Amino acid sequence: MPKYVYTLLKIIAIQQKLIIALMIFALGKKFEFLNSKSDDKPIDKKYHRLIVDKMPIFKKIVKFDYKILLEQYQLKHNKPLKPIKRRKESSVPKSLICPICGAPHIYIYDNNGHKGQFKCKICNTNFHEKNHFAKFVVFKCPHCGKTLEKIKERKDFFVHKCTNKKCSFYLKNLQKMDADERKIYKNDPSKFKLHYIYREFTFDFNSLDKDSLVPIPSDLSKIQVSPYTLGLILSYNINFGISARKTANLLKEIHGINISYQSILNYAKAVATNVKPIIDNYPYKLSDSICGDETYTKVLGKWKYIFFFFDTKKKIILSHYTSSSRDTKSACKALIDVISKYRELPEDFQVIVDGNPIYLLAQQFFAQHDINFNVEQVIGLTNKDKVSKKFRPLKQIIERLNRTFKENYHYTNGYNSHSGAFTSVTLFTAYFNFLRPHSSLENNVPVVIPELTDLPNMPARWGKLIELSQYFIPEKHIA
Repeated sequence: MPKYVYTLLKIIAIQQKLIIALMIFALGKKFEFLNSKSDDKPIDKKYHRLIVDKMPIFKKIVKFDYKILLEQYQLKHNKPLKPIKRRKESSVPKSLICPICGAPHIYIYDNNGHKGQFKCKICNTNFHEKNHFAKFVVFKCPHCGKTLEKIKERKDFFVHKCTNKKCSFYLKNLQKMDADERKIYKNDPSKFKLHYIYREFTFDFNSLDKDSLVPIPSDLSKIQVSPYTLGLILSYNINFGISARKTANLLKEIHGINISYQSILNYAKAVATNVKPIIDNYPYKLSDSICGDETYTKVLGKWKYIFFFFDTKKKIILSHYTSSSRDTKSACKALIDVISKYRELPEDFQVIVDGNPIYLLAQQFFAQHDINFNVEQVIGLTNKDKVSKKFRPLKQIIERLNRTFKENYHYTNGYNSHSGAFTSVTLFTAYFNFLRPHSSLENNVPVVIPELTDLPNMPARWGKLIELSQYFIPEKHIA
């Protein structure tokens, strides 16, 4: 290739990058969305196998009033408890107080030679200046009873570890190692898990409530089409996965109805906000087995995760939570959707998922709130263990659901707004649960609503479902 041609190609490549940068600057995320390629693949990050240990021993810290303790001491010993007499300049800060009884610094010893540990003379509590027992519970190893040490701070939890080298849990795991593993462990201890580990979650149970994120229902009376026409629009757009533009063309060319594609998008959004309460609060009759998985979609040109959870026997979608990250808190939010649909969890309630460790952490989080269930993980593509062999057919059900969802939105390269994603996923769930016949259910719908069964066609059923949603009164379920 001549040198001048190579130089010209290089200049063109630089100009192309400048043009894209200027377009992004001018149009923002909308250009990123329009410019994204339909064959882009989300990054499939591999995850490590995770072992979740049993719950620790929780020791509640009881607080006292140092003034009352001083009075009790005087009554018992017939003399006051005197402050500490220091023979040299004290290393105890004057601002320091005991975290248990509130005693001032004059009653506090330097307990380990200027290394940060102190002891209260009144209540005999040992503590560190940087750890004032801000929480009212300390965590004890269930195997040796020693207090756990916080070693890491993650996004949604703190990692506590038992560092006792005489702990029976540690010694047992150490004994299982062969000579080669011991050599590797000596050079790189992080490759092995020998000590007891506990994760303290930093988000609370109430933060999982997503009601505030759901758009306010729209007034459907303002829609300038008949209930049948609205049902016809949703049948094309949702049931058959036809884009809003093509739906508008079908209505005009086949039915003689002139509606813009933007009106169709607005109608779909209005319906989604109105059917959301019946999806979330309908008194479903559920089984004791659900399966879950994450699938991908694009919002504003960026990959998002949709957490689908599905009753394996009743074929009912119980959660369709959309998140920008695939982490423990997102898994908990998806599972709270599932749990809230049960009046009482079955004794043998099981959740079948893949090998992602976030579900084991979610299991531990709910166990801390006395909500218990089993997690069965299907690992990899081949049945290398008994659990995978037993539960893979159920895991494949949720994978088929993911494919069905993707078929319904294949006409688009994702969504250009968060409300668009909410609308599509919500209406797909409504269709799947209440309107779509399933071959495995003898061509019945998963949730049979008597008012819908005798209607002649799908547009009429959509119209009736929308009507029922507006008068639906949610029932209270377990939190």
